Amino acid sequence: MARCERRVLLLCGDYMEDYEAMVPFQALQAYGVAVDAVCPGKKAGDVCRTAIHDSCGHQTYYESKGHNFALNASFDDIEFSKYDGLVIPGGRAPEYLAMDSSVIDLVNKFSISKKPIASICHGQLILAAAGLAKGLKCTAYHAVGPALVAAGAHWVEPESIKACVIDGHHITGVTYESHPEFIRLFVKALGGNISGSNKRILFLCGDYMEDYEVKVPFQSLEALGCHVDAVCPRKKAGDTCPTAVHDFEGDQTYSEKPGHNFTLTANFEGLDASSYDALVIPGGRAPEYLALDKTVIDIVKHFMETNKPVASICHGQQILSAAGVLQGRKCTAYPAVKLNVVLGGATWLEPDPIDRCFTDGNLVTGAAWPGHPQFVAQLMALLGIQVTF
Repeated sequence: MARCERRVLLLCGDYMEDYEAMVPFQALQAYGVAVDAVCPGKKAGDVCRTAIHDSCGHQTYYESKGHNFALNASFDDIEFSKYDGLVIPGGRAPEYLAMDSSVIDLVNKFSISKKPIASICHGQLILAAAGLAKGLKCTAYHAVGPALVAAGAHWVEPESIKACVIDGHHITGVTYESHPEFIRLFVKALGGNISGSNKRILFLCGDYMEDYEVKVPFQSLEALGCHVDAVCPRKKAGDTCPTAVHDFEGDQTYSEKPGHNFTLTANFEGLDASSYDALVIPGGRAPEYLALDKTVIDIVKHFMETNKPVASICHGQQILSAAGVLQGRKCTAYPAVKLNVVLGGATWLEPDPIDRCFTDGNLVTGAAWPGHPQFVAQLMALLGIQVTF
């Protein structure tokens, strides 16, 4: 995969929306773009709390606690000239970031230089506060519309929660469901070209799979132009799977909190596995019970026996072990899954550091969601997908 020297800035804050920070952060890194995540008043290594915003049939979304997002750069050390673009997540963070003069000055620098600015959901409040909404054709989460109109924007009513609008060097999206187009437009604005993406990819999902481990690779691959389907035993297209937020918070093992509800895109019953070019298996707790499903096992065996790319992360390797496809292979997994991997006949590869991923033939394995940039990049390499600048 061709690498580039593009570098972008991710403007973070406490209780930014969980997906709206992590998906572009890790997707862009997977494509070879360096991403620095910063927050006013914080430095590299500090964390921002995130918020999970989801719909449960009420008049507005609900909020629960998400992952802790680790910053990798310090706000006070920003050298504007180093960056080629800016990404602004939504959530509740923009409400207070919009009142920070250092944030406003930074955003205006990107605008004056006409470097790409991609803002999503409530992030457009920062554009309004910076005076950038005046005359701008843009969209956002519906509730942000009145503020943008008052700021002089040419408001585009979103036809769906997946909508995006581009006006000059500004890209705006409605919600995290807009990510595939939102990220694709941003890559193009950075001068990127995507090739080899006419691939069909299947995700094996289940209740309480890890939140990031399904959404990040799913939308990263969609943003590349792949056709991506998510299925779950005994469920059909349009049904949802609840997810789990697994995080590292100083305890002897990871903590678990409720995540987003993930919407499936295809029916499990009658699935033709042969119509797909690759298989992705998220981790979390779902693999514990999916490994007991004969049809799931048959699907995994099909991909491995036909030598099609299979990418499995964290606890997903429990399914590979149960399917008997690890004999003689080299792979990693979440450290607690080492027993399953070794009993399955594989050579254990230590995930040190935890974001390290490995490719062995057609098999890509990773230990946990911090490894998504490598995980997605290695799957892209197997599929022949490239992002060049």
